[in-house]
Amino acid sequence: MTDIQYLQLLSRSYPTALAASAEIINLNAICRLPKGTEYFFSDLHGEYDAFSYLLSSASGIIRDKIEALFSWSVSEKERDELAMLIYNPVDTLNRFRSELDAEGYDNWCRIAIYRLVQVCKTVSSKYTRSKVRKKIPPNFSYIIDELLHADADDNKERYYEEIIRSIVSTGTSDAFIAQFCDLIRGCSVDMLHIIGDIFDRGPHADRIMEELRRFHDVDIQWGNHDIAWMGAFAGNQACVASVLRRAVSYNNFDEIEDGYGINLRPLSMFAAEVYGDDPCERFAPHVLDENVYDPVDVQLASKMHKAMAIIELKLESQLVKRRPEYGMTDRALFSRIDFSDYTVKVDGKKYSLLDRSFPTVDPRHPDVLSQGEQELIDQLTASFRHSSLLKKHMRFLLSRGGMYKVVNGNLLYHGCIPMRPDGGFETVRLDGQELTGRAYLDAINAKVRVAFYGSAGTSEHDSAIDYFWYLWAGPKSPLFGKSKISTFERYFIAEKETHTEVYDPYYELVKRHETCEMLLREFGLDPARSHIVNGHVPVKEKEGESPIRGDGLLFVIDGGISKAYQRQTGFGGYTLIYNSHHLALAQHKPYIQIKADPRGSAPQVRIVETMPKRVLVGDTDTGAALREQITALEDLLIAYREGAIKEQGE
Repeated sequence: MTDIQYLQLLSRSYPTALAASAEIINLNAICRLPKGTEYFFSDLHGEYDAFSYLLSSASGIIRDKIEALFSWSVSEKERDELAMLIYNPVDTLNRFRSELDAEGYDNWCRIAIYRLVQVCKTVSSKYTRSKVRKKIPPNFSYIIDELLHADADDNKERYYEEIIRSIVSTGTSDAFIAQFCDLIRGCSVDMLHIIGDIFDRGPHADRIMEELRRFHDVDIQWGNHDIAWMGAFAGNQACVASVLRRAVSYNNFDEIEDGYGINLRPLSMFAAEVYGDDPCERFAPHVLDENVYDPVDVQLASKMHKAMAIIELKLESQLVKRRPEYGMTDRALFSRIDFSDYTVKVDGKKYSLLDRSFPTVDPRHPDVLSQGEQELIDQLTASFRHSSLLKKHMRFLLSRGGMYKVVNGNLLYHGCIPMRPDGGFETVRLDGQELTGRAYLDAINAKVRVAFYGSAGTSEHDSAIDYFWYLWAGPKSPLFGKSKISTFERYFIAEKETHTEVYDPYYELVKRHETCEMLLREFGLDPARSHIVNGHVPVKEKEGESPIRGDGLLFVIDGGISKAYQRQTGFGGYTLIYNSHHLALAQHKPYIQIKADPRGSAPQVRIVETMPKRVLVGDTDTGAALREQITALEDLLIAYREGAIKEQGE
């Protein structure tokens, strides 16, 4: 396309010189606004309640705005109540309606609306009026816009008061307040970055995914747990078994059956029949959350857990033998069990098994599924493939996700960039290519998409489907980053030496400034103005670990939002906050503590880097895109004035 053809297309949107000039003025003005606030979350692991609270509260920033506005004029109790109203309007409104009489409740609503207007003016002040309008819920868009921009003169003051009086007198205060709170929350977080591992362990990854789908601007860097679910949906049966094993082991029946509509009755019937006399004590589930819709007896859940573990380990053995290029044939442990004495060799050493009940195993072909196991995994795979909600969520992960993202000078990825002990990038062979660093991650991005969009039945498609297992558990997988996943050893071998999973050299090397500089340059970033945001490995701060690595160039923000990790980390997770003034790490209390005492829920926020000058929209990736638009519009303006393109009004 020639320049003149492009400008002719552009003229359809800006048909006159005046229209082009107006847009140039608008875009230049937007570039001078402060950048919006970006929030970074990692390793949510199904903890919907905790995530929803942290997102709703903007990691304590909304409370900071309330303090700045009302600390001298409103009591602490009322400030707490206003914060809780914004975070959770429905429950807060119901509580006050039950505690107050009709007149008292109406008065409380009027005061609340006045205060919400002030908070909203503050959090929306860095946006254009048109951008705020786009965030306003449609039912009250005109009214909210008027309240946010009412003048202070006497005429408008009466107008302002009448709007609020009418909201209350018409009985619409609850709906209005709830939508106003939605707007405040929406203006408090401009961009949301999820650094992997939405799924597994916690009770409701399905609800987190629905929350993310509703959010206006979100990106996701795939984690190893996310990729396992993607593999399960794509039809990798080892991933199906692995995902369900973890779901059963963490008692997540509501998510699987009620959330995603995956029928577990065939599994429960199979497990009860095959493992009926086996207590399966080593497979008792971790009950961190109770099921509401699908409670399952612990003994039955233990049998279901073992059934899925055996199927997973058999399928893993088959897959790694089928794909010797993975370099994982040492993980075909199930095929190497000696059933004459119930031992297995791991790294050349013989170990006795803790369990001798294997009713579905043929000792001559240990990793071959029994007929019942094959029928079961086929049924479960079909359930994954046909779940309409899971299909929406996996498509969302594909459209908004990837192995990494570079945004506003920050490099985001979940696990690691595989490295050698000497500090160089590890070379990995993938589909006949020797790859390192960024090129390796780009190749994985492409391969994952072949699994979803490639031609079924081709060798390339089959290879891509199998590859999900390598991404989940492979020794050079950037999502896994360990020498092995010791599922077999932890179930069946007592000796702890076999349980050790050695981390990739990356995790030690990124403590060095020079390593982080090398990583940033690999992705085209200037280390003087850039950072790495990483997840995957929980930061054990109570043991002296710091989330800040490489002299401030890298932040590890897996801090234990998941209850499963909080004994290790000692708190309830991190969020990283990047606004126009600074980068800050917010350290949160466990959600169970926040729920018990919301007034004591404020996170510990530490500023980790102050910007040398306030960051404007023009300094961001959005600003770069706007400048390109401005340049094109300036060219269009010249074309109009020189007569190369005629204005449509002529």
